[in-house]
Amino acid sequence: MKQQQVRVGQVVQSKKGRDHGRYFVIIDVLDPDYVLLVDGKLRRLDKPKKKKVKHFKVSNHISEEIKCRVESDSKLTNALVRKEIEKLIGNEIE
Repeated sequence: MKQQQVRVGQVVQSKKGRDHGRYFVIIDVLDPDYVLLVDGKLRRLDKPKKKKVKHFKVSNHISEEIKCRVESDSKLTNALVRKEIEKLIGNEIE
């Protein structure tokens, strides 16, 4: 199976687990198999979700704002994460 390319700031949709169907933003790539995800609501920045790459669907949406803030260690808030997901996904959110 081909490994998906994932990057910090990328919006993904969970396809396994109790968070099935929810959208998240990648805030850290731990290794080729695991990433840390947040959504600003249930999975906040203080307790990100560690998830296997094969358990979510990667979108083409990347938040440059979140990517820049993570890479430069600038302040990142849950409100900004929620706003970016809403802006990038728009009508796809249930």
